[in-house]
Amino acid sequence: MKKGNHSPYVINSISEIHQQMGLPKPKHPLISVIDYADIKNQPARHSTSFVLNFYMVCIKKDYHGKLKYGQHYYDFDEGIMTFIAPRQVVFEANEAGVHHGSLLLFHPDFIRNYSLAKNVNDYGFFSYEAYEALHLSEKEEKMIEGIMQHIAGEYQSAADVYSQDVMISHLELLLNYANRFYNRQFITRHQASRGLLADVESLLKTLFDMDMPQTGVPTVHDVADQLHMSPNYLSDMLRTLTGQTTQQHIHSKLIEKAKEQLSTTSLSISEIAYQLGFEYSQSFSKLFKNKTNISPSEFRDSFR
Repeated sequence: MKKGNHSPYVINSISEIHQQMGLPKPKHPLISVIDYADIKNQPARHSTSFVLNFYMVCIKKDYHGKLKYGQHYYDFDEGIMTFIAPRQVVFEANEAGVHHGSLLLFHPDFIRNYSLAKNVNDYGFFSYEAYEALHLSEKEEKMIEGIMQHIAGEYQSAADVYSQDVMISHLELLLNYANRFYNRQFITRHQASRGLLADVESLLKTLFDMDMPQTGVPTVHDVADQLHMSPNYLSDMLRTLTGQTTQQHIHSKLIEKAKEQLSTTSLSISEIAYQLGFEYSQSFSKLFKNKTNISPSEFRDSFR
């Protein structure tokens, strides 16, 4: 997976990545299971970036060193899983120590006529950055490895009319377990993430104190970028901590700011909407009523 550092190297097919790794052609053009021990050409040891046009699920074992997770670094000694979706730009940095494990690759066309094709985007970890990995306990690792072995067994066996159905069933099971384990990880990382809520609140206060007509209403992407996290990861963490997504936190802060101006200033509702970054006052009024069950003017009248 080598290429220049300036633009990501695009890998279009599973056959192409097999070639990059010095492996024989895949047994199926749309799915492959690769053992790290079989890889002849290791990825570049210097920082680089690449884009895949298919899904990749990685299991790395015996990983020693530090892994960046969100804004923090953690020392991981147990299994690590990462999930990469098509057309994501992935930055592959230096890794300390040698890891073992496996890669599961599958093309969107492999699942196209199955329900998984519609549901795959519901797995939030496929929109995470590469460093937002899943840390597995020994028990969880054995469970994931067992499912991977079933997929690999079907992949290596002679294909029949049921092969694809069976592999997709195991694939869906693997993703569902990963979803469960991610939720567990968010809960166990609660202590390490206690400062996240304070960071979000501080950032939103700063954003809403800025010249809003120039910047517009802050978006989830704005907040996530400032905190150096992916939008889905940030929302999942906040939902675990508070029960609310990033969007809900933005709206709460916006309504709080609106109430302050409605109750303490003589600005018109249109002027307040403009100051809060809304292009149209109707949009502001609609959001305010949706969140408070009364209109901005009704809220203001309650203070008279």
